[in-house]
Amino acid sequence: MQIALDEQARGWRDRAAKFATEELIPWEVEAELHEGRLPPEVEKRHKKLAVELGFSGMDVPAARGGREARIVDQVAVWEQLGRVTNALCWCFSEAQNWMFEACTEAQIERFILPLMSGRRKECYAITESGSGSDVEIETTARRADGGYRISGEKWYVTSANHADYFILQARLGDGPHAGSDSLFFIDKDQPGIEVLRTPLFSHTFSAHHPTYRFSDVFVAEDQRLGPEGDGMRFSHSWFRRERLMIAARCCGASARLIEEATAFASARKVGGEALVGKQMIQAMLADSVTELWASRLMTFEAAEAHDRGDDLRSLHARCSIAKLYASEAANRIADRALQIFGGRGYMRENCAERFFRELRVDRIWEGSSEIQRLIIARALIKRGLEGM
Repeated sequence: MQIALDEQARGWRDRAAKFATEELIPWEVEAELHEGRLPPEVEKRHKKLAVELGFSGMDVPAARGGREARIVDQVAVWEQLGRVTNALCWCFSEAQNWMFEACTEAQIERFILPLMSGRRKECYAITESGSGSDVEIETTARRADGGYRISGEKWYVTSANHADYFILQARLGDGPHAGSDSLFFIDKDQPGIEVLRTPLFSHTFSAHHPTYRFSDVFVAEDQRLGPEGDGMRFSHSWFRRERLMIAARCCGASARLIEEATAFASARKVGGEALVGKQMIQAMLADSVTELWASRLMTFEAAEAHDRGDDLRSLHARCSIAKLYASEAANRIADRALQIFGGRGYMRENCAERFFRELRVDRIWEGSSEIQRLIIARALIKRGLEGM
């Protein structure tokens, strides 16, 4: 059951599949048993290979040395990388197309191109303690001589322990754009930045999600992304892409779960017969395949809509639909796969157990399922089915 991809997309898919299967998946259990960490030489190799394969520059214009891959190509890559547990596919950073619109030439040289080469690592400081169904930004950026003074707390700053700078969203506290949001580059070693805590989560990732306090941190004006007050526009671009790539990863995870559960059920004997011959097992597999196919169709169609240049408002809705359905379907598929494995499925060495924990957050981050439903419903009410 393959989506009809052209030669270019198949090339990207096959490279990512080989990387995931031969380089990443063999290290999953090692990562699981060592708090997500791998030997330094292995991590270095994975990062180097990912950069050489072009994954860190997929969304970068060719004029900037990137691969200028279509969105459908990128979805094909992230679907294959989604087959990997323990976030081992996070071994590289991505420079994204919206950054080249938002950033000055100096910022591109200092912060963005080093992501593509693997010389720097970013993390996003967006979420705050009050964030939920609304974007609650209480972190403030107040005008100072030559720049801004930033104060506030940021939660769930994913991969901050591996990063060397933040992309931080703050509300402007004064000036002509007071009350609107802007994004800022902040180097992690600047004075006034404090790690409050590093909570433990259900998954076993080497990438942590710390809480940070920023106390009167000075940020030069040339470290603001784009014009004052344009932060939400760029955040929306980031969220739209992330939601689509989450959907792609969920498709990859679902496919691997179905394949492994089917292989186990085919070999497992119950009363002298293969478990896969039992109708209740067949029903679980059939539902899983149907939901995977629907997820893939939604996700790849949304990717093609980006490449066609469809209306931006339509793309927002499509990405929400894809993330909502694919993430919820993947959770159901993980639950069924674990049930098919039985007690073996509850062992941490089994990918079904790890996916059962890891996929849960895909219904929360980058906009919860409830938020996606609101976005979809509002698009329907404003523009109707055809306008979505």
